[in-house]
Amino acid sequence: MSIDILIPLLAAAVQSGTPILYATLGEIFTERSGILNLGVEGIMIIGALTGFLVAKATGNPYVAFVAAGLAGSCAGSIHGLVCLVFQGNQVVSGLALTILGVGVANYLGTPYVGLIAPGFDPLPIPVLAEIPVIGAIFFSQDLLVYLTYLIPVLMWIFLYNTRFGLSLRAAGEYPAAATAAGLNVVGYRWLGVLVGGFFMGLGGAYLSLAYTHLWTNNLTGGRGWIAVALVIFAFWRPSRAVFGAYLFGGIMALQLRLQASGTQIPSSLLLMLPYGLTVAVLVFSSWLRGKTDEPGALGTNILPAE
Repeated sequence: MSIDILIPLLAAAVQSGTPILYATLGEIFTERSGILNLGVEGIMIIGALTGFLVAKATGNPYVAFVAAGLAGSCAGSIHGLVCLVFQGNQVVSGLALTILGVGVANYLGTPYVGLIAPGFDPLPIPVLAEIPVIGAIFFSQDLLVYLTYLIPVLMWIFLYNTRFGLSLRAAGEYPAAATAAGLNVVGYRWLGVLVGGFFMGLGGAYLSLAYTHLWTNNLTGGRGWIAVALVIFAFWRPSRAVFGAYLFGGIMALQLRLQASGTQIPSSLLLMLPYGLTVAVLVFSSWLRGKTDEPGALGTNILPAE
């Protein structure tokens, strides 16, 4: 494959992987607190619709992007209410949230299918965009992509080098010991759910405000499930999530280009590529179980009284 073909493909991989990266980072943050949220797909599509509607109403994509994150937090709070207040099953709650989110977004978004809203366009960074190869891949993207270069670093610093981050991890690792040390485990888990939901909403907003600039039903297209798998692939580490998101983004960009080129491979098989890779990732990660940073109390409810 020549460099002239490879560079656009890699640039597309970064763009395609960005919404997955936002969602994966959000899920990592949530799971680090001990809460398993399988509602990523539902939260993402709610964020996507909110961002689109706010951008169309205000003409301001920046306000729309933040509004999408807040909508994601609100959707995530439903999961928090079920799991942290009513002590419901985290798996069932997450699945229900996905069904709810997709259904509500498709119902409310149907009148807007095919319409366009203001969004984010490519914004090459002066000087850096002129760097051979790297400039075209990483520094000729839009502003929301550039944010993802910074967020994993900040998340790593927060989780591993701040008191609040260490307390959040303690809530997900050993809640009984954290409670004995005087930490409000339920409070930290609420923080994980709300902040994680915010990033998932941002991932959805990227799809409607930067990736497509329009609304269509089922816009997320299963990316939320890929994000859930990527958390395992990343060993719950923000740095590995970046590599995983771009890997999946590359597969998605590749299958789109193969379809556009008129390949003889059936389109149904090409559409399976990202999800086939998801299964392979889960199988690979299962072999390494015990060598990852999986929170010890992930998916375990904790009573407020504790």
